[in-house]
Amino acid sequence: MGLRLIPFSNTNTAQKTVVRVAEARLPTETGEFRIIGFRSLTSAEEFVALVRGELRPNRPTLVRIHSQCMTGDVFGSLKCDCGRQLEAAMKLIEQEGHGAIVYQQQEGRGIGIINKIRAYALQDEGADTIEANERLGFAADMRSYEQCAEILLELGLRAVRVMSDNPAKIRAIRHAGLHVIERVPLAVETHEFFAGYLKTKKEKMGHLVSVA
Repeated sequence: MGLRLIPFSNTNTAQKTVVRVAEARLPTETGEFRIIGFRSLTSAEEFVALVRGELRPNRPTLVRIHSQCMTGDVFGSLKCDCGRQLEAAMKLIEQEGHGAIVYQQQEGRGIGIINKIRAYALQDEGADTIEANERLGFAADMRSYEQCAEILLELGLRAVRVMSDNPAKIRAIRHAGLHVIERVPLAVETHEFFAGYLKTKKEKMGHLVSVA
């Protein structure tokens, strides 16, 4: 049986809140991607989409919304598995031949890099990742994903295979009108340093992670 998709039009009643502003080739160690820059029309936030291959609306496509993690993505921090998830997602897309990653700049679940460092200091004293954010006066998670999902639509996607363990990201993608065909877990090598972090995400945030 073929996929039954809800038609979508960029001229529908939903107001557009992101705009594509730049695009270029991006050869990487993983493979050849296109990098596409988007800008929010409702805030100062900017987004990047990494795209591999031809994106077709009726073909289930690997996608990921990846929240910026400078410490994990850039410096290889072992306090979290973020960098490893990004690498795993890029490799899966390269193997598949087509897919997209939307990279959102909401560092530290929305609190910014400086406050994230402050949260790290509290974690060094024994707080978990949720407790640290809350002691600094923030909610456990301040991110929103609606514009990320809108970018997936702007890229021409309608049926997706979501690489995520975060139910909130999956809900946002569904709410935008995309058909989530399946959730694709990202198999990353675990490490004793972030075992507690994964346990907290599972038990306190409802993430769909497997913790030994």
